[in-house]
Amino acid sequence: MKVLIIGAHGKVGHLLIGELQSRNIDFVAGLRSQEQIKAYNENNIETQFIDLTASLDNIKDSIEASGADVIVFSAGAGGAGSDLTLQIDLDGAIKTMMVAEAIGIKRYIMVSSIFSDNRSKWDASGIKPYMIAKHYADDHLRGTNLDYTIIHPGGLTDDDGTGKVKLLGSNEMGSIPRVDVAKAIALIIQNSTTIGKEYTFASGDQPAEDVFR
Repeated sequence: MKVLIIGAHGKVGHLLIGELQSRNIDFVAGLRSQEQIKAYNENNIETQFIDLTASLDNIKDSIEASGADVIVFSAGAGGAGSDLTLQIDLDGAIKTMMVAEAIGIKRYIMVSSIFSDNRSKWDASGIKPYMIAKHYADDHLRGTNLDYTIIHPGGLTDDDGTGKVKLLGSNEMGSIPRVDVAKAIALIIQNSTTIGKEYTFASGDQPAEDVFR
């Protein structure tokens, strides 16, 4: 198994690197700038340049060059504006799904957002364009032939992880440390029974190993 982390320089993606290293899971960090690549290479981390705003053929070449057979999509425009959100969180995500299908990468894990499927929550979120992008990217993924898992974590914090979570109902809200989201992704990668499932979760009292089993 080799995992391509698209968005490895983001907060969750960066923490996922540590989780995969601790589990001896082979991975490559998908990055969007040469400066990032230089810094990661200096730390002996394998990297692959991926520009999600590039053409489909360009992205195909990048993903093929990574040699990965699992994709984790954890990239995001990071509040850089509605235009870039559409290009990264929606179009960029869908292009990676199209490439995965075309070149035979079956396993695909999407880091989405809580309430991405609950339109009544979008206006109050303060990030409606992001919610819309996530909603339609998730919906596209469900219609592919990929072995997908979609996670919808609650509000993200930089608190210390607890390793414990709880599943949320459609209208429930909660928060969770990013490090626990990274742990959840690592567990999902290692567990094929999570294929075809979606998880909405926040910090709780159940060991993550039990929830994502």
